[in-house]
Amino acid sequence: MCNLYRMTKGRDEVARLFRAVNDLGGANFGEEVFPGYPGAVVAEGTLSQMTWGFPLVLKGKNGQPLKPRPVNNTRTDKLDSFFWRYSFEDRRCLIPVTAWAEAEGPKGGKTRTWLSRPDADLFAVAGVWRDSDEWGRCYSMVMTDAAAAAAEGWHRRGGPGSSWCGSAAAPRARGDPPRRRARAARARRASASRAPAHDACSRTPERAQGMHGLLGGPC
Repeated sequence: MCNLYRMTKGRDEVARLFRAVNDLGGANFGEEVFPGYPGAVVAEGTLSQMTWGFPLVLKGKNGQPLKPRPVNNTRTDKLDSFFWRYSFEDRRCLIPVTAWAEAEGPKGGKTRTWLSRPDADLFAVAGVWRDSDEWGRCYSMVMTDAAAAAAEGWHRRGGPGSSWCGSAAAPRARGDPPRRRARAARARRASASRAPAHDACSRTPERAQGMHGLLGGPC
């Protein structure tokens, strides 16, 4: 699970690395990105700003709608659910990242550990996006099984972005038979679950104040 990441590179550098059109304009977001806040995303060949997390609208005990909750992580084994299916099939994206944080330790005494790639100071995590009535365009980070140093304390981490958008299928044709669409969707899910994992990452621990409040979001 990832509930905090850093993106400290300039927008021109990011657009150049991912060969994307820079459409951020006057977008304003911090170097540390939290769920429910804006971040930079590469989608459809364009670098733009979206809100991190799909809005989940719940109801209170009297049936009144509550404030939307950002669902910022997407498990690979849940990609075929209604909540994620169409974004996974048709709206994949890359999330530029320089490091991501994980919390470890007991409640009230957690430390925040920053992880990054030792061979790259800028990389991408696989994501999905969609339009929403609540926040406009929004995105979620795809989670896969943790590997190497990340697996020592956490079960899941962001999926690698290599070939993620390139493996997305073309938009569905209206006349495609349902069985053919279902077979194609199963093949794409299998491809996502076999995505190569990064074998190494570097760790930088620091004290986390109230980090436990960010954990346990829906997935």
